[in-house]
Amino acid sequence: MTGTFLRSRAAHRSRLPWWLGAVAVLGLASTAALLAATRRAEGVRNEAEAALRRTVRALAQAQPVGIRQEDALRAELDATPLAPQRGPYIVISLADHRLWYRHGDTVLFSAPVGTGTGKTLVRDGGLHWRFDTPRGRLTVVSKELDPLWIAPEWHYVEEARKRGLGLLHMTRSTTIPLPDGSQIAVLGNDVVRRLPEGRVEPYSVSEGHEIVVGGRMVVPPDGTNQRVYAGILGTRRLNIGDGYGIHGTNHPETVGRSVSHGCVRLRNEDVERLYDLVDVGTRVFIY
Repeated sequence: MTGTFLRSRAAHRSRLPWWLGAVAVLGLASTAALLAATRRAEGVRNEAEAALRRTVRALAQAQPVGIRQEDALRAELDATPLAPQRGPYIVISLADHRLWYRHGDTVLFSAPVGTGTGKTLVRDGGLHWRFDTPRGRLTVVSKELDPLWIAPEWHYVEEARKRGLGLLHMTRSTTIPLPDGSQIAVLGNDVVRRLPEGRVEPYSVSEGHEIVVGGRMVVPPDGTNQRVYAGILGTRRLNIGDGYGIHGTNHPETVGRSVSHGCVRLRNEDVERLYDLVDVGTRVFIY
């Protein structure tokens, strides 16, 4: 009896390693299968993403520009809850440099436009400006006859750089002596030249004719008349928010190209016609 019991225990011990080995093999097989499935899933996902990128590139290369833009515009109009079909709306294509005033599928007016250059102007100290025309859904918020342009800081940075000049920023308390004994000063809302005998002469500025002293371009204080330019924006302006507008120009030869600092330019005869057609509140789609 004792011998039988001992033989039974010995047999059990001899079978135990095989059972553990079988469990280990099954575990390794399951782990390998799981890893393989994970790799296959990642491969499918990566391949799907790569296929999507290839499809987008292929569509961009295969479709004519006009068709691609029309599709993009249609998707934009379909996606918006603002339903431009309620009334006339403006569409502007930056690639085509063209504006359409439409009601549904009917074109009421069309004209070439100038748009932003997309360039970046960097000033010493890291301040910079990018001259893009905004894309998306906007609105005509106001209209102006014979609009005036208030020169921003970047205008002086750009013009001074073109002419190889430095910059001289004035404040209302600044006085700049001149070689002939006169002075440049601010009087009220004017930058003036004060002559030795006490007479004052307000400066007259225009595009390309800013105040220059000793190799530096004078930047007039905000709110002075010397920051205001007439004629730059043509005869009409439709304001579309954030300082951007659809307006005329004193350089009609630039229409049809990427030449502006972000606004949309039309020839004066075109913007005058558009001005008469468009109401405040009209939707503007730029793509």
